[in-house]
Amino acid sequence: MPNSAEDNIQGLTSQQALARLQQDGPNELATAQPQKLWQIAWQVVSEPMILLLIACGSIYLVLGDWHEALVLCGFVAGMLVISFYQEHKTERALEALRDLSNPRARVIRDGVQVSIPSKQVVNGDYLVVGEGERIAADGILINSLNLSVDESLLTGESVPVEKAASSQHQERRTATEISSAAINAKSNNNADADPTGMLFSGSLVVQGKGIILVTRTGSNTAVGKIGQALASIEEEPTRVQKETRKVVKYVALASIALALLLACWFGYTRSDWIRGALVGLTFAMAMIPEELPIVLTIFLGIGAWRIGQKQVLTRRIPAIETLGSANVLCVDKTGTLTQNKMALAELAAEDQHFVCKQGTNLPDSFHEILEFAILASQSQGNEPMDNALHQAGQVYLKDTEHLHQNWALLEEYPLSKELMAISRAWQSTDKNRSHQIIASKGAPEAIADLCHMNAEQTAKLMAQVNAMAERGLRVLAVAKAEFSQTNEVQLQVNLPLKQHDFDFQILGLIAFADPLREGVPAAIKECHSAGIRVMMMTGDYPATAINIAKQCGIDNQAGVLTGKEMLSMSDENLKTQLEKIQIYSRVMPEQKLRIVRLLKQSGAIVAMTGDGVNDAPALKAAHIGIAMGKRGTDVARESAALVLLDDAFSSIVAAVRLGRRIFDNLRKTLSFIIAAHIPIIGLSFLPVMLGWPVLLMPVHILILELIIDPSCSLVFEAEEEEDNIMQRAPRSMESSIFQAEVLWRGFWQGSATLLAILGVHWLAMQHNIATNETRAITFAAVVTGNLGFIFLNRSLNGNIVRTLRSPNSMLWWVCAAASSMLLLVFTVPSLRHLFYFGDPQLTHILMSIGATISAVGLIALTQRRLLQKNQ
Repeated sequence: MPNSAEDNIQGLTSQQALARLQQDGPNELATAQPQKLWQIAWQVVSEPMILLLIACGSIYLVLGDWHEALVLCGFVAGMLVISFYQEHKTERALEALRDLSNPRARVIRDGVQVSIPSKQVVNGDYLVVGEGERIAADGILINSLNLSVDESLLTGESVPVEKAASSQHQERRTATEISSAAINAKSNNNADADPTGMLFSGSLVVQGKGIILVTRTGSNTAVGKIGQALASIEEEPTRVQKETRKVVKYVALASIALALLLACWFGYTRSDWIRGALVGLTFAMAMIPEELPIVLTIFLGIGAWRIGQKQVLTRRIPAIETLGSANVLCVDKTGTLTQNKMALAELAAEDQHFVCKQGTNLPDSFHEILEFAILASQSQGNEPMDNALHQAGQVYLKDTEHLHQNWALLEEYPLSKELMAISRAWQSTDKNRSHQIIASKGAPEAIADLCHMNAEQTAKLMAQVNAMAERGLRVLAVAKAEFSQTNEVQLQVNLPLKQHDFDFQILGLIAFADPLREGVPAAIKECHSAGIRVMMMTGDYPATAINIAKQCGIDNQAGVLTGKEMLSMSDENLKTQLEKIQIYSRVMPEQKLRIVRLLKQSGAIVAMTGDGVNDAPALKAAHIGIAMGKRGTDVARESAALVLLDDAFSSIVAAVRLGRRIFDNLRKTLSFIIAAHIPIIGLSFLPVMLGWPVLLMPVHILILELIIDPSCSLVFEAEEEEDNIMQRAPRSMESSIFQAEVLWRGFWQGSATLLAILGVHWLAMQHNIATNETRAITFAAVVTGNLGFIFLNRSLNGNIVRTLRSPNSMLWWVCAAASSMLLLVFTVPSLRHLFYFGDPQLTHILMSIGATISAVGLIALTQRRLLQKNQ
């Protein structure tokens, strides 16, 4: 095998790289910064609840009640602390996601190619780039092979630009000399006079590969000048967030209207307009569901972090909402369903077969097949079959003349959609040998075409291929050709422009084994039970695809459809086939895009995996594009909504499960918010309208909000998924968290509990219990009801037994805090005075709490029976 350009480069040492990173700073552009403390404070202060508190405090000042005004100020400070904590928790989750999403770059350091975060690339680094990768920094191209780059990010031109190694770097120089040149070029925007030899950060490698000497990083790059604007970019709100803001807006307008009505009624009937204004503001505080925007921010932020813990990076937050709706999952075979750890399994030449086993020697008759298969492969890279061939070469061809240690690569003919084969032309460094050899490998039908085989020969070859593919092997054919230089005086070798211009001779077949990933059959079974249809789209041979489908549990009863067959189909005919066929082989990337579009036209919610440059359009077209994190290209990751950090199919299923869990918990939270607000609204409104003493003051609303807020944002977010979460059909894309079922659930829970609390209050009045004591008894019932609402809504199926057994540490912290608060308020005289409470008897408090618990229990039983009846 030939020596590659990387072998002659040592690159920077680790110490040099660290020193330059400290000197120049990280290789990154300006981005949106985390919120500062004053920004969080301003957001909190501008919330409706805080504004209402400030208004209430101002009225107390007008009334000369400094004590109450200071108490309200204390609560404002408490709510600020809670908001800071919640914002910090969300920001930490998002920061963890930013760390996960940091792109990587391949550089040569200490003579070894390593993968590092792109922000650690420094001036003087040797950057290795290949097809589908984003260039991490500006630099000079010092070595290349068929390299073309999309510079549209800078130029706006979508046509790829061909690049060639810079003329001033053709001669070999030491790493120290070139690194020094890079440092000197750092401040020079015209470091290279040859524009074809200069590459720019952010450009996309469309074809080929190369080595770049980095000359500018971070904000000093060409795109860095443009990138300053990135700091001001804000993320678009999700559909649920938009719906929530609209609902909060409408409820706020309604609450203001009712608050004005209540204030006027109080002022008119009791001739106390200042107190009336206070009553109106208290009612507005009770009615506005200001928890909702906070809840959504926390749920989506922490939800994205939780999905990241399952090795799935969320690049677009709306994907979290869409996950629960996906009903079709289009997956690639290699690396997603299988381990992508190819090993050479068999070789075939005419009627002879060789099975690769440890400790066996390769017969001489198979040496040439393996030799030319290696010559047709990349010497370095991430292609698993190429790596498997090189490993096999070290085992079977070691110490033979077939390793070609001193051969130079002249030309590479890349794989194309017209011809699924790759050929590489080689020249011996031995001056006595003037001819060139060409090695080719690829799809058997493509190699048969290159070798101009007749129908009978092709049929015989494909019968061999079928027999191997049916055993689950991935089969390629290998061919060779020779090319002689006609003009011996001419130094430049003029090779043909096309592979077909060579006179190829087929050598035989090579087959690879790629075992299934652990857990794939169970994950696919879980998808089927969840109503998600799994479709496999692969570039592999049909028999291989069917074999893998059988192993992992994908339905293969309808057979397989090939890319060639799809070419002759109309969209309507293909739509019909898409309804019943789950396996698609020999599929080109543009055909994946066609499949995705037709599935969407049929009403499917499509999630799709991909890894290549050409997969990007299909990934972007799918409702949920899922890119491979390890073997995927940068452009695929940029086009996708989710990135699999471990390339595992089971991670997709885990993400779907979490997506459904997040949506379920949002529904639970909404039911809780409605239920918790109805008693507060009723106890703020009805006593005033009925002429009873005022029950709830601003301080009571505040303490209840301090129970409601953490319950919503922390308790329900931490709830585990329902037992049947992956046995339900996917929800509709049009479904909203504000469903009638969710709203009604919260409404009747809150209304039934309100009736129980009003009953407690009425009985207290009937027994002539003092107003302050009645207020204390009623407040105990309200707090107990709020805690009861948490248990009532922890399970969508109404199973109160499961609710009590299901672990949730945040729930018990909230319950403990609420119980401790009640105990302190009723036992400490100064706190009783603060809350306008008298000194009620213990029996009255226990009866109040018992009545509310009984009401909650009856609600739970009724709820359970209704749900069982509707099932």
